[in-house]
Amino acid sequence: MKIYTRKGDDGTTGLLYGGRVAKDSPQPVAYGDVDETQAALGLARAAADSELAEVLLKLEGDLWLVMAELACLPEKLDRLTEAGTRPTAKDVTQLEALIDQATTRFEPPTEFVVPGENEISARLDFARTVTRRAERSALAVTAEDSFVVPYLNRLSDLLWALARAEEGTSITAQSLNNEDS
Repeated sequence: MKIYTRKGDDGTTGLLYGGRVAKDSPQPVAYGDVDETQAALGLARAAADSELAEVLLKLEGDLWLVMAELACLPEKLDRLTEAGTRPTAKDVTQLEALIDQATTRFEPPTEFVVPGENEISARLDFARTVTRRAERSALAVTAEDSFVVPYLNRLSDLLWALARAEEGTSITAQSLNNEDS
């Protein structure tokens, strides 16, 4: 099997369950941004200890559901619901539980945080910013009953919390200003 089909050479791409759209239309942009989020999580996982790597691998898998919904022909979303392959309220709640667990491992900063305290926290912060972009892109194409945007919103919160937990102590805007004095 060859990985190229040549079908996209005209600047279009196929949607899940039928239809073709321009590659720069809102749906491919949104699921492309989620695909980039998944890759950023993989980059963080490559530097993580085994406990964090396990969490990140699960999140990478969850993003397949997000991408499936975003890539689905809108009038065929019921097929995803029936198959159990759309993000749900339970998925969002599970992220909230992980956020709550992560925030017990550090004292929350009261200022803006400067990313880059260590390699893993920097990778997590990078993944967080990519996730935020994916969230913004998804707004344009999600159905009213979708949990894609809440899922991505909580995912970015989780990545922020995981980055702070990996740092222990964060460099904040306040501490940078104090150093300049």
